[in-house]
Amino acid sequence: MSWMTRYLPPDPHQWRGRTDTPPASSFFQIIQMMNLLEEKSFQVTPPSFAIIGFRCDEGIRRNHGRIGAAEGPASIRHALGHLPIHKQDFHLYDVGSISCADGDLEASQKALGEVIEYLLEHDIQPIVLGGGHEMAWGHFQGITRKFTQENLGIINFDSHFDMRPLLDKGHGSSGTPFLQIAMAQKSAKRKLDYNVVGIQHAGNIRQLFDTARHYQTKVILADELHQGQHEKCVDFIDRIIDQNEIIYMSICLDVFSASFAPGVSAIQPLGLAPWDVIPFVRQLAASGKVVSCDIAELSPRYDVDHRTAKLAAILIYEFIHHYHHRSQSW
Repeated sequence: MSWMTRYLPPDPHQWRGRTDTPPASSFFQIIQMMNLLEEKSFQVTPPSFAIIGFRCDEGIRRNHGRIGAAEGPASIRHALGHLPIHKQDFHLYDVGSISCADGDLEASQKALGEVIEYLLEHDIQPIVLGGGHEMAWGHFQGITRKFTQENLGIINFDSHFDMRPLLDKGHGSSGTPFLQIAMAQKSAKRKLDYNVVGIQHAGNIRQLFDTARHYQTKVILADELHQGQHEKCVDFIDRIIDQNEIIYMSICLDVFSASFAPGVSAIQPLGLAPWDVIPFVRQLAASGKVVSCDIAELSPRYDVDHRTAKLAAILIYEFIHHYHHRSQSW
């Protein structure tokens, strides 16, 4: 399979913590290394989650952003390792990373999709660490190869639609993944249910709002959350849960204010606070319908006091601790 040429096995040195911590108290103590090149067959007990990195700056480079997100996965792993564990009924694996060292973004996206499909086939829920948001296009490919018939709801916490026009030769960037997804769903004659929370008027040109309307994108503006309309967002998330069999959740860290997330490609002075988002992550996790999720665009070189990495780690902590496993018919 083509993913093998872009695959980097997990590095246990990225998971370290205090030596005086009691056993099984923190993430660094319970994480299990899984080298997919060596795993011929395996069985897991759900709920099981797999951390996989997408070490890629190419999409951000093509989108003329501040590069540095290729180092994001290592920084998030380090921050997550220090966090405590308050429930014991799950398994967590680090399965390594997909890299993009040669500029061939499309090959790396394809490789990521293949690994996502592989994990889902083995009843392991992927948690992808970025890397630029271009990983969403590869991530989506893996989900839809595994789940070919189910209604898919897509929820993106983001200040941008990420529906920019494609580049020359049909190439994508960190600004195009959800347009690529929309076009793929239309081509396959599948329902598109794309939802974005945190959109900034100042972060998207008028034509992008037009594109979003064309594809019937549902939106909660950052302004609405700033104005305290949280109940509207609760209903917004409930609708996604009720009308879909499976959900793909994506979080771009630039949805947050620069005071909470300085380490991103495009900082947002008027972005959201963590507590604007965490209740909805919990709501989605508790539904049991989220089959895969990712966190995009951490650039450690721009981070201050590891704030952005710690926030990303806390979002993973919240998702895992509020996840409700359901016996799936598929």
